[in-house]
Amino acid sequence: MIWSKLRHAVPFGTALTLLCLPGFALAQEATEAVEAAPEMAVLHDVDTLWVCLAAFMVFFMQAGFALVECGFTRAKNACNIIMKNVMDFAIGSLGFWMVGFGLMFGATSTGWFGTTNFFYDAGTDNFNWGFLIFQTVFCATAATIVSGAMAERTKFVGYLCYSVAITIIVYPIFGSWAWGSLLDGDGWLEGWGFHDFAGSTVVHSVGGWCALAGAIVIGPRIGKYTKDGKPQAIPGHNIPLAALGVFILWLGWFGFNPGSTTAVGGGDFAYIAVTTNLAAAAGAISAALASWVLFKKPDTSFALNGALAGLVAITAGCDAMSPAFAVVTGLVGGLLVVASVLFFDKLKIDDPVGAISVHGVCGLWGTLAIGLFKTEAGLLVGGGTTQIVAQLVGIVAAFVWAFSASLLIFLAIKYTVGLRVSEAEEMEGLDVTEHGMHAYPVHLITEGHSGSPTSPTMASVSSGAPAAPLKQPSPEGA
Repeated sequence: MIWSKLRHAVPFGTALTLLCLPGFALAQEATEAVEAAPEMAVLHDVDTLWVCLAAFMVFFMQAGFALVECGFTRAKNACNIIMKNVMDFAIGSLGFWMVGFGLMFGATSTGWFGTTNFFYDAGTDNFNWGFLIFQTVFCATAATIVSGAMAERTKFVGYLCYSVAITIIVYPIFGSWAWGSLLDGDGWLEGWGFHDFAGSTVVHSVGGWCALAGAIVIGPRIGKYTKDGKPQAIPGHNIPLAALGVFILWLGWFGFNPGSTTAVGGGDFAYIAVTTNLAAAAGAISAALASWVLFKKPDTSFALNGALAGLVAITAGCDAMSPAFAVVTGLVGGLLVVASVLFFDKLKIDDPVGAISVHGVCGLWGTLAIGLFKTEAGLLVGGGTTQIVAQLVGIVAAFVWAFSASLLIFLAIKYTVGLRVSEAEEMEGLDVTEHGMHAYPVHLITEGHSGSPTSPTMASVSSGAPAAPLKQPSPEGA
């Protein structure tokens, strides 16, 4: 009878071991195993469910990114932005399954990238199927970050080429360095003790540094800077749309960070949800206050940016900081995103939605914050310098790899299939020239200059004359 139950409740090896135990010990151990096995099976199924539900929430973040990018750019490019976001996920899903997942989580003898798990097949292990979809939506997030920084002037075919490259090469290889041991790998950064729980650097900074490379190679939009280099605001066409996108992203982050526990046992995801939310709230407040001080008005786009900055910043340490330090991390993130947007404008690096600042810079800050605030290990809580050194190594490695690799990829695209549309196509709008359609009725996106689609609130730049200077320097964001 015991064997009959064991045969269905526990693995064969465990059952065989139990049968080898003498007398009373055999009966006792067998009974305990029979009682524990159903419970363990249920916990395994619950963990699988949790990972899948978290993945579905992170997938919904694609809608958030699409709305934020649409809202903060002009109406004449909305279809193009939607297409890029759709293709990011579609291409990312296939490319990551075929190649990227193996490079990131395959077995390795060097610690640099995996060499197994290509065209991944988890067989009957349903949890690993859940792990695959969870990591797939993370990969798509990194790819989507780039879209915003290069919006309104990128050739669709050129962007598709890059989307393939980031999902099968750039993101997975760095991910293997930091997270490879989550499955079959063994990343060299993990050996340093590098801590990035849910991806402030692995996902966000990597995406941000890729975006920086792309924005540099493609150059600024027409009319963004005057001849003497002064930035001109090119307002987005729909702030409520962008705000809805931010709220969707905020919600999705409760899958992004708590879901990275990949387990329900212990309930750590509840604590992580709290630190995540506190940082987001603090970031929104500090960015709004900073814009109020700088521009005499609390700017909506910067407040929205600030919430995302706080979310990005806490992603690395959401599991390992006190609530108070989570607030500090978010507050600093909100201030940084305002300063960073203005800084890149001064460098004439045109980032229509602030992706470099939100994801690259605030991801860097959040990763560094671990070295300062991590419970019992952070420099400012008496933990010494070991953790902060590991964090700095990871930060530098991420920038060198992601920026350099992406720079080469973008240059290769630029001199082969082409990266930027023509001046005439940019002025006409990518919806018409790249996709043959408008996102809105024509009368809502057309001003009185040659019938070219444009945002209702955008200053005319079709004649080559710069838009009228604003007191508030270019706060487009998210």
